[in-house]
Amino acid sequence: MHDESETRLEQIVPDELAGLRLDQALARLFPDYSRSRLAAWLKAGRVRVDGAIWRARDKVMGGERVSLAVVLEAEGDWRPEPIPLTVVYEDAELLVIDKPAGLVVHPAAGNPTGTLLNALLHHDPALAKLPRAGIVHRLDKDTTGLLVVARTLPAQTALVNQLQARSLLREYQAVVSGVLVAGGTVEAPVGRHPVQRKRMAVTPGGKPAVTHYRVVERYRAHTWIRCRLETGRTHQIRVHMAHLQHPLVGDPVYGGRLRLPPGCSESLAETLRGFRRQALHAGRLGLVHPESGEEMEWHSPLPEDMRRLLDELREDEARAGSDTDEDEGDWEWEYVDE
Repeated sequence: MHDESETRLEQIVPDELAGLRLDQALARLFPDYSRSRLAAWLKAGRVRVDGAIWRARDKVMGGERVSLAVVLEAEGDWRPEPIPLTVVYEDAELLVIDKPAGLVVHPAAGNPTGTLLNALLHHDPALAKLPRAGIVHRLDKDTTGLLVVARTLPAQTALVNQLQARSLLREYQAVVSGVLVAGGTVEAPVGRHPVQRKRMAVTPGGKPAVTHYRVVERYRAHTWIRCRLETGRTHQIRVHMAHLQHPLVGDPVYGGRLRLPPGCSESLAETLRGFRRQALHAGRLGLVHPESGEEMEWHSPLPEDMRRLLDELREDEARAGSDTDEDEGDWEWEYVDE
């Protein structure tokens, strides 16, 4: 008797795949599933070739009937929790979430509960049978904005493929220290810091990482920018901007000491002192729908704390008068030890 959640799929091996190993042929025959998932099913005996169990290295000749028993099982010991979610889009294949600051995406040693994953399982218990409950990409705990979650295994595979092909659009807004004269691209490998292992850093042994940034507005001593990711390394924007010596405002890891523009108002000083997270918001997300093939895009407005910060910076710029452009980038910072 078959498992209630088992789905049997069958394909005939076409002649053009003749000579391939079985594990290679499976990836062509069942592209909705990742190679790692297919390999696990093959090892578990869920793949039959003409009714027999083959080894991964056995070669197909064309014409064989391949049967795959797809069984989705709970992926981890995760508990659903009634944590509020802002769902900006939902259908049978995917969810788009607008994540608030302070919400960890995935359980880890220091955060076993209270995460976005726990909230997703409460919203849709079926996600328990998907790797990482369908989470395709992550945002740091204190980064706000848009994040896509797959609701089926084929959708998750398709979205991961878009990430790997760098076709999934992720655009962020950030406020950085210092005045950027123009936009540009940072292409610098990111990996674990050689000494401080909880930090990331630009390091020769890191993975390739590319961030494009454009200036939205300049202020006396800060810049509002938009960033687009080609790659999705841990802390990538935060590390790349700090590498340029323009760290994100409020970044507790890469921001260094708090820097106040000389002569700034007490209101701006209080806002900068009180900004206790990296000023980073995932405001735009674009992808090709895994089922319909439709190009889709979502936008999320800046959160209140970043809007308030930008208002204060504009007021500071206006108070400084119209001659500040001559001195851009030449300020002697007032450093504040916290």
